[in-house]
Amino acid sequence: MQYREAVKIAINALKVNKTRALLTILGIVIGIAAVLVVMSAGNSIEKFIFAEMDTFGTDVIQTEIKVPSTKQASAGNAAGMAQGIVISTLTLDDKRAMEKVPNIKRNYGGYLGQEIVHWQDEVKTAMIMASTHEYIDIDSVEIDRGRYFTEEEDDSLVRVVVLGSKIKESLFGSSEAIGQNIKIRKMNFRVIGVAKSMGSSLFFDRDSLIYIPIQTGQKLLWGIEHLSYITSEMEDIDKEDETVEELIALLRDRHDITNPDKDDFAIMSMDDAKEMMGTILGGVSLLLIALAAISLLVAGVGIMNIMYVSVAERTFEIGLRKAIGGKYKDIMQQFLTEAVVITFLGGVAGVILGVIVNYLIFIIAKQQGITWSLSLPMSALITSLSFAIVLGLVFGIFPAKKAAKLEPIAALRNE
Repeated sequence: MQYREAVKIAINALKVNKTRALLTILGIVIGIAAVLVVMSAGNSIEKFIFAEMDTFGTDVIQTEIKVPSTKQASAGNAAGMAQGIVISTLTLDDKRAMEKVPNIKRNYGGYLGQEIVHWQDEVKTAMIMASTHEYIDIDSVEIDRGRYFTEEEDDSLVRVVVLGSKIKESLFGSSEAIGQNIKIRKMNFRVIGVAKSMGSSLFFDRDSLIYIPIQTGQKLLWGIEHLSYITSEMEDIDKEDETVEELIALLRDRHDITNPDKDDFAIMSMDDAKEMMGTILGGVSLLLIALAAISLLVAGVGIMNIMYVSVAERTFEIGLRKAIGGKYKDIMQQFLTEAVVITFLGGVAGVILGVIVNYLIFIIAKQQGITWSLSLPMSALITSLSFAIVLGLVFGIFPAKKAAKLEPIAALRNE
């Protein structure tokens, strides 16, 4: 039998049972669309996160505190908070020592806390970014009005703040903030600057931050001596690995650590951070795709059941065709073709639905001010259609075999 003729007969067979065919195709449509949306979302989220990470610069190395025996700083911080563990070994002296490593251009130390802030009748909860004066240059903070604090002000424990654009509007509205005093823990802090809007980064809304000198925060607000992290900027990014090794050796020596499992810090370059994030996102994407693919397997079982019903209903037709010379392979081809046509049509409709849903997500994200890419590679579309065809072959082969094995006389007698 010619394949074109088999396709024509298959389409005619589907027309006879339109409702059944549509319900069967619907499962494939939903499954393919779900897989495409998940794949697209995974690619878009990865691009979004990597773009956000790039805003911190590709030439920076991050040093963070961590609980010994944990592999990553984030895991260590989470464990520490959960267990009440405070890692206080990363200090300003470490920051100054790291600054002397040959490939380090400059660095800053920081500590992030949350406080209640007062101005007149306004009361707000805000994130306080306490850092050394180098923060403004390394993280590219632009001042809209006023100025940033100096090293001398940090050393002198001067109570000054620079407001992010959002927290300024939240506290002062249209009123002038420069020169005004806000209260944090019942202490007056003079506003000396307002930062330009920088938008949200991967981890927090930078426009809602209040910047203060690190030593002012340590000694006057929190009564601590340690830092949460140190961000270092490199002179030569090509020496990244060598620089990381030097920083690790330096901190182990300063913290008297001989066993790497006892490290109370984690040092990570931006490339390392991207690799780790890519691994995590890849694993999550695979899990979500696998969950979405379950619906395709369910649809495949549905196709197999429908094809068995079709074989039972067309027993006489099969017997007649075999009686007039129809061969085993012809019957096999016919019913396999019907299964493939169903899954192919479902695949095409699923791809169209997936593209539409992906575009709608893009539009909604854009309206919400979220940077989102229409990331749907052609390879994903081709893979989806190919998978749909393979699904038809796999789940159609058993009903096709049953049809092909029917004895002509028994089949004709069934009528």
